[in-house]
Amino acid sequence: MHFIGVDLAWGASRPTGVAVLDAAGRLVHVAAHGTDDEIVAALTAYTRGDCLVGLDAPLVVLNRTGTRPAEAALSRDFARFEAGAHPANTGRPEFRDGTRGARLAERLGLDLDPGSSAPRRAIEVYPHPATVALFRLGRTLKYKNKPGRPVATLRAELGRLMDLLEGLEGATPRMRLRDHDGWRALRALVAGAERKSVLRQAEDQVDAVVCAYVALFTARRPEAVTAYGDVATGYIVTPTLPADQVPEPRKRRDPVQTAVQAYAAQQPALQEATDAFVTLVRSYLDDAGINYLTVTGRTKSVESFAAKAGRTVDGKRQYPRPLTQITDQIGVRVITYGHEDVAAVADLLADQLSVQGDRDMGQETASEGRFGYASRHLLVGIDPARSPGEREQRLVGRSASVQIRTVLQHAWAEFEHDIRYKGTIPEELAPDLDRRFTLAAGLLELADREFSQIRARLQAPAPRQRPEPDVNDPRISAQDLATFLAGQYTEAGWSRTDHYEWVCGLLLELGISSLDELAGLLASIDGAGINARMGYRYPPGAVRRLDDALLAVFGSRYLALHGNAHREAQLRSRLEKLRAVDPPARSTRAVVTGAGQEP
Repeated sequence: MHFIGVDLAWGASRPTGVAVLDAAGRLVHVAAHGTDDEIVAALTAYTRGDCLVGLDAPLVVLNRTGTRPAEAALSRDFARFEAGAHPANTGRPEFRDGTRGARLAERLGLDLDPGSSAPRRAIEVYPHPATVALFRLGRTLKYKNKPGRPVATLRAELGRLMDLLEGLEGATPRMRLRDHDGWRALRALVAGAERKSVLRQAEDQVDAVVCAYVALFTARRPEAVTAYGDVATGYIVTPTLPADQVPEPRKRRDPVQTAVQAYAAQQPALQEATDAFVTLVRSYLDDAGINYLTVTGRTKSVESFAAKAGRTVDGKRQYPRPLTQITDQIGVRVITYGHEDVAAVADLLADQLSVQGDRDMGQETASEGRFGYASRHLLVGIDPARSPGEREQRLVGRSASVQIRTVLQHAWAEFEHDIRYKGTIPEELAPDLDRRFTLAAGLLELADREFSQIRARLQAPAPRQRPEPDVNDPRISAQDLATFLAGQYTEAGWSRTDHYEWVCGLLLELGISSLDELAGLLASIDGAGINARMGYRYPPGAVRRLDDALLAVFGSRYLALHGNAHREAQLRSRLEKLRAVDPPARSTRAVVTGAGQEP
């Protein structure tokens, strides 16, 4: 006869643990499987003869809502040991069309009645109350992954459960695990686990061993088991809770764990807010025409929040109020090309958002006479007093930690973090590696300066050379426009490559197909007047300068261009600024009329 344990996943996408004991209680099989076909294939050889299968999954679920009578009855005994049952009802998608456990039992030809004397049966079991009763635990072992439980705790608790199971070699009935290669492999996997995902691989199989032993215990000691519920409404079979067993007194609630649980509950909303902040920052940069490489975001993981919330300094908690004091729950990172772009981005965000904190980590490092980590860190939020628009309104009350750094600073920071925090540095190598990291930081700072000098040299006034037009393409090329604008707006920063291409399309819609036409148009405009009306509090990019000049000249006609359809609201707001005082023109062609002028 075989006694089989199945820690059945409620969904087919997650692994299912399977364990098999022979009639003498020896472990003969332990593994994880996925689909129903795989599970059936693994169990067929063991279920052909007499068998009892313990399935950790609902077998009979008929109630539309709430809990089954069996779950309510079991919870009355075991909830004080933190081993109450989870509710199962047909309102849940996984039980709407019957249960996965019953379908598997049917395919294997197993009787589901716990009171049956059939030689081939299956029963519903539940590892948590079983381990509480078998090992007289005051509370359940905390090896399940929950918010606030670090890997070390999960590993230790799962290891303790495995110790207890091995101890059943001297129990009645006995179970022998140590001689099985698969069990020894699980022990090694758990002992060396550094990630929760690794522990999860072992956890399902260890639970399956518990289920197999409950099946063995039920067959050998039926007088010592309790069947909660019945086959008509659903049941759970478990070793009987000893009458004299009492729960372990509740510990005082850990404030860090409380904060971590609260953070885990709100993380989905934070992820949505992170995406919104990324979109908002990117739109600000695009609207300002500032050159950047990437804008990315990340929501702090529950594990990272838990680690930070638990930090102590001199024995005192560093964050007594983690939910409000840990300010990088929402993170945004802007990677730029040059140093001047970092400053431009910071100025832009200060103009558009409320800056609650500003640290220049590179400046702090330099002030200490060192080379090393360099990045501008802003803590920003939405200021309700500024009458936030639709994009900002949904983020009122949220804050985001924004890192701004050059691509070279980013490369150094990522590599240094990867080596120091993800690798192990032998103590004897630490001084040499510190020196090498410092040397690399100094070289990259020099490279950043050289890139800035190259840009400045390219933007310096130079004799204008008009390229020969391509007779087959009526558009001004993006490269030619970039060169032209660098000379036209020498104090402006470069814009993104795709922005030059985009504005070339707008020029074509306006009928401007040569740099000579564009130069003549811009010559008639009072650029200083436009700058004064726009009130830039950040250095706008070259494309933004051209964009505002075209808006000043063409007015409503510019708004109506197909290429501007996605930003009409922003352009209207800018047009109102341009119309607020006398027009910035040195000739009538630059007057803002609302209808627009022909170039």
